[in-house]
Parts: sequence; structure tokens; C-alpha cells
Amino acid sequence: MQNYLYIAVGGALGSLARYWVGSAVTNRMGTKFPYGTFVVNISACLVIGFAMTLLGRRPEFSTAWRFLIPIGFVGAYSTFSTFEWEAFANLQTGAFLIGATYVVLSCFLGLVAVWCGVLLARLCL
Repeated sequence: MQNYLYIAVGGALGSLARYWVGSAVTNRMGTKFPYGTFVVNISACLVIGFAMTLLGRRPEFSTAWRFLIPIGFVGAYSTFSTFEWEAFANLQTGAFLIGATYVVLSCFLGLVAVWCGVLLARLCL
């Protein structure tokens, strides 16, 4: 039952962070391109790469951290379903270049961010 509490706390913090980061970026960059969701997705990839690598290689960390961060926080913070909807909406309205650019950059930079998170965690070990 305690694991559900960790997930809930992480989820609450992740959803608040998603709203704050997404709103801040959108307010600064505008809405022509889904910058807020893009930044959230890429930063979520960085966080999950870092957390999963560090937690997987450091057994001294309590299993609570695995429920709190990758499952709770990143699960609520990441916006992949929103990413898919925004890409679909751009394609549906004929904004093919924006839709395609969004998909390609999100996938490529997401993988790069996961890799950077893994490297960063390895430096901490």
C-alpha cells in the first residue's frame, strides 16, 4: 500500500511540474508549434534516463524511489498522449510540415535526452 502513496505523491508533483513547465514555455514561445509539450517530453526523457540508470545501478537506494520518480513523477509529467494528439491535429488541419517536424524532433531528441540522462547518471556513479 505504501508504494501507491509514493506513486500518488510523485504523480501529484509530476502533474504540477508538467503544467508549470508547459505553461511557462508556451507563454514564452507561443502556440504556433507545441513548444510546451515538446519541452516537457524531452525533459521527461532526460529524467527517466537518469533515474532508471541511477536507481538500477545503486542498490542502496530504497525501492520507494523507483515508485516515486519513474512511475509517479515521470508518469504524470510526461505527455506522450498529448504529443500524439497535437501531431495528429497538425496533420489533420494540413500543417504537415509542423506535424512532421514535431514528430521527428520529439523522437530523435527524446532518444538523445535518454542517452544524456544515462551518461549523466553514469558520471554520478
